[in-house]
Amino acid sequence: MEEDRSGFSFEEEIRSAVQKFERMRSNNQSCFFDVIEFESIIDYYIESNNPLKAYEAAILAAEQHPNSVSIQLRKARVLLDRGRAVEALRILKNLESIEPGNHEICVAKGTALGMLGDIQGAKKMFDYALTLDSDDTANILFSITSVLQNLNYYDYLIPYLKKLIQLEPDFYAHLYDLAYAFEKTENYAESIRYYRKYLEEEPFSDSAWYNLGIIYNKLDEPEKALTAYDYSLAINSSNTFALFNKGNILYNQEKYVEAVPVYHEYLENEPDNFEAMTYLAECYEKTGDLVLARKYYNEAIELAPDFADPWFGLGILALDEGNPSESLVFLRKAVRLDDENPEIWYILGKAHYASGEEKAALRCFREALKIDVYYNEVWSDLGRIILNEGYIKRALPYLEKAYKIIGDIPGINYLLGAFHCHLGNTEKAFRHISLALSSEKEAFYEFRDIFPVKIHNRKIKRLFEEYNI
Repeated sequence: MEEDRSGFSFEEEIRSAVQKFERMRSNNQSCFFDVIEFESIIDYYIESNNPLKAYEAAILAAEQHPNSVSIQLRKARVLLDRGRAVEALRILKNLESIEPGNHEICVAKGTALGMLGDIQGAKKMFDYALTLDSDDTANILFSITSVLQNLNYYDYLIPYLKKLIQLEPDFYAHLYDLAYAFEKTENYAESIRYYRKYLEEEPFSDSAWYNLGIIYNKLDEPEKALTAYDYSLAINSSNTFALFNKGNILYNQEKYVEAVPVYHEYLENEPDNFEAMTYLAECYEKTGDLVLARKYYNEAIELAPDFADPWFGLGILALDEGNPSESLVFLRKAVRLDDENPEIWYILGKAHYASGEEKAALRCFREALKIDVYYNEVWSDLGRIILNEGYIKRALPYLEKAYKIIGDIPGINYLLGAFHCHLGNTEKAFRHISLALSSEKEAFYEFRDIFPVKIHNRKIKRLFEEYNI
């Protein structure tokens, strides 16, 4: 009972001091507070996440008690919270000369140095702080790890967290923090190991399962990622990030039928997400339900008219349905919104060609290749147009000039190899085909139909045989 009364009395004292400070501010008065009162007021505002009032209290406290180390230290901390590390460092250097063995000052100084980018100086202060009070090592380590987490110094955070785990093995949140630090440093094997250790103790942590899903996805292990996301959703069905990522994995695996209900569930929680709406439309397009595909593309446009992807989707639908003129309307809109997307330029070129506009098609293909010179589908379609329209002799000088500029790109080598074959320039054909096959053999099948039906040159025939083509 005595403890309860004491605790109640202490809380009352804090409340009374804070109320007195609030009245002073509202009435624009001047009041005196002793050091303990100011400590309580500043700490209260910091813990209440009210940095402005904490700062005001710290400034007044420092004016009334300029020689108080505890007040000056709190002022420095408040300045650090406001990002004013240089001012805080001046205070802390002065305090360090007064109390050189105060670990709180060392940690605060390390924080200031870390904020200023001097991580080695920060580490030196943190390590020194750990030598000063062996009875409070765990709390000091906790302060250090909190600082390094906030400043995103994950490489430096890891060894301190490991020490903290040794001291507090039953505080399982440290395992989570260590797993996250390894994740941020891209040491995924260790990250998975510590997430697993954490989940052995806290199996119902949806965030840990979610983070595991992200890592497995980065490691290109989609099945493990899906399992992790399913656990996360089983624990917390409203984890929309897990739903969205699960839908994307199913989409990338071409499991469009399975992805559809996942995107629908996501959109029930996030109805204004135009990206998910577009992905849902793409799923319906892939499964042949063009009515619903068009419906959701249009809904995505209503949500975000300046988002290029649904316009692009409508353009593809129209082109696939044999309506190139309608397709051009949508694709021109898409390319205006995203003129750095080579796929849009490519499909726009195909729509122009389907409309009988060869020159416009070639211009679009050129734009696509400016953005992505390794886009083999564009090179092969460019080759087909040149071949079908009888432009080989006219196009060859431009392609040779482009080759000198961009170098040994598989697409242009296949085109030059094929066209020199058609013209009977066997040595040049052999050279370009050799370069193309050595750099990207599998791409040959994209270009096969622009080569002559029969290759008569023995050297070139042997080259194809060598590559099992």
